[in-house]
Amino acid sequence: MQSTPFPVLNTERLVLRSLEADDDEAIFRLRAEESVNTYLEDFRHSSIEQTREFIGKIRAGAPESQWVYWAISPKGANDLIGTICLWNFSSDGATAEVGYMLHPDFQGKGFMREALEKVIEYGFRVVNLKKIEAYTHRDNQASTRLLEKFHFKRRGEKTGKEEGHEIIFTLYKRIGDPE
Repeated sequence: MQSTPFPVLNTERLVLRSLEADDDEAIFRLRAEESVNTYLEDFRHSSIEQTREFIGKIRAGAPESQWVYWAISPKGANDLIGTICLWNFSSDGATAEVGYMLHPDFQGKGFMREALEKVIEYGFRVVNLKKIEAYTHRDNQASTRLLEKFHFKRRGEKTGKEEGHEIIFTLYKRIGDPE
């Protein structure tokens, strides 16, 4: 997967751009937000230094095509309101996982629907993925509804230390979809 130059994506109301070092305070607020962490484990940041290390890791992995991690900003502003990424690529490059988070002040307004639609399109048309997976906590109804709007299908539950807590959703590229 090629991610250089970084793929900036535009929607009607949003710009999906690279994560920058000066996004540190916004990422820290997002990752420290209680409601964002309700369904996530090992996600919360307890210091701005932890957030800066995270941003450094994200920025270092992007050119090596380990992930594509977008900051979500409203058009006309550089303010980060959330993030969305494609990551955990399969060795053959045919499958990736999508992950996302949005600050609560911007939830319920269709922003993540816009961002996810553009990332799915990018994944299938540009990266040529055959399958996109998403994992969401079984109690996260908002995320489940969002994935179902895009025809992700429930494929089972993730096993491991939190067995049965995460639902696996999969979206396959349909035959006849434009390349």
